[in-house]
Amino acid sequence: MVYDWIVVGGGIQGSTIAAFLVKNNKVSTDKLRIIDPHDMPLFKWTKSTERIGMKFLRSPFVHHLDVDPFSLRSYAVNHQWKKSEFYGVYKRPSLEIFNVHSQSLLQDLGLGASWHQGYVNGIDREANYWSISTVVGERLKSKKVVLALSINDQLHVPEWAESIKQGRNQLFHIFDEAADFSKLRPPVAVIGGGITAAHTVIKLSALYPGQVTLIKRHPFRVCDFDSDPGWLGPKYQKNYQRIKDYSERREVIKKARNRGSLPSELFHKLRKLENDQTIKLADGEITSVQGGENKELILLMDTQEVKVQSIVFATGFRPSRPGGNWLEKAIEKFGLPCAKCGYPIVSHSLEWCPHLYVTGPLAELEIGPIARNISGARQAAERIIQSI
Repeated sequence: MVYDWIVVGGGIQGSTIAAFLVKNNKVSTDKLRIIDPHDMPLFKWTKSTERIGMKFLRSPFVHHLDVDPFSLRSYAVNHQWKKSEFYGVYKRPSLEIFNVHSQSLLQDLGLGASWHQGYVNGIDREANYWSISTVVGERLKSKKVVLALSINDQLHVPEWAESIKQGRNQLFHIFDEAADFSKLRPPVAVIGGGITAAHTVIKLSALYPGQVTLIKRHPFRVCDFDSDPGWLGPKYQKNYQRIKDYSERREVIKKARNRGSLPSELFHKLRKLENDQTIKLADGEITSVQGGENKELILLMDTQEVKVQSIVFATGFRPSRPGGNWLEKAIEKFGLPCAKCGYPIVSHSLEWCPHLYVTGPLAELEIGPIARNISGARQAAERIIQSI
C-alpha cells in the first residue's frame, strides 16, 4: 500500500501536523501513518514533564495541538474544568488539562488507526513515492513525508562529568529514560539554571528537604517565555524572513532564545525554598569534580566546593541536527540543501525537496526561534496545510 502521508515522529510536532492534516481534510486516517518508537502519541512529552514535576506549561492557552486556537479554552468550559487550571495573565494551562485535551483530540480524530510503532532508520525514493524503512526491516511507502524529529534523545552533559561517569551510578540526566531516580542518594546537586532545573529542584526538595543544592553558572534569568512574544507574529518574523544568509539566521535564533531562563513564579518559589532553608543555591562554574570518602563527590567551583552523593543534570540537549546517520545518508543521496550549521534550508512551505517536509528543530532556519515550541508546531502545520 502507498500512503498519502507519513509523519516521522509522534511527539508534539508530529501529532500537531497529523491533527492539522486530518482536521483540514487533507488526508484520511487510513491513508496516514505516524511512525514513532513509542506505543502512543506524546509519550516522551508526557514522561519528561511528569519526571520534572511540571504543573503548568510555559506557553499560553492558545498553544496546543488543535486547529482552532480557542479549542483548549472551549474544552475546559464544556467539561467544567476549574478556572484554576489556567495560570496567570497569559492563562497558561495546567499540564493535566493540556494532556487530557491533546489525547482527547487525537482520539476524536481516530489517529490511533494511523499509529505505527517503529524506529526509522532510512528514507529512500522509489518511482513516485518515498520509502521509509525501520530497524525491523519494514518499508512503508508514501506520496508525501513530514520529518517531525526531536533532539530529545541528544542529552547534553558537561565535559567535566565525562571523567567520572564510568562505573558510577550517582550521575543522572533528568531526561534519561534509563535513569532510576529511586537510586538517588542525598545530598543531591542539580546542575542547570533554567526552567527544567527549577522544576527538578522543587520536586526533589519535597523528597529531600534541606539536602538539595542547585548549581548554576549564571544568576537567574527571569523571562515569561523562552523567546520574545514578538516572534509569534510579523513583529520579528517579517525582518527574519528578509535575511538571506543562513549563518546570520542562526545567530539571530541563538540571540532570540532565552536560554537557561525561567518564569517568575518558579523564581519566587525557589527563593522561598532558599529562605526556608529547604534548598541551597550556588552560582559559579564547576571546574572539576573529585571522589571523596564513602562515594562522596566533591564539586569544585571558583570560590567554593559542594559535597554530594548524587548529581542530576538538567542541562538540556545537544544542538546537533536530529536524525543521525540515516538522515545524513539521505542528505548526501538526494542533495538536500543544508546551512553551515547542518540544518535544512527549506522553502516557505517547509518543503526540503518535492513532497518532503520538515517541522520542529529541522524547520528552525525557516520558522525561527519558536520552531521547537508548540507555537512553532502550529505555525509549521499551518504553512504546510496552506501549501497543499
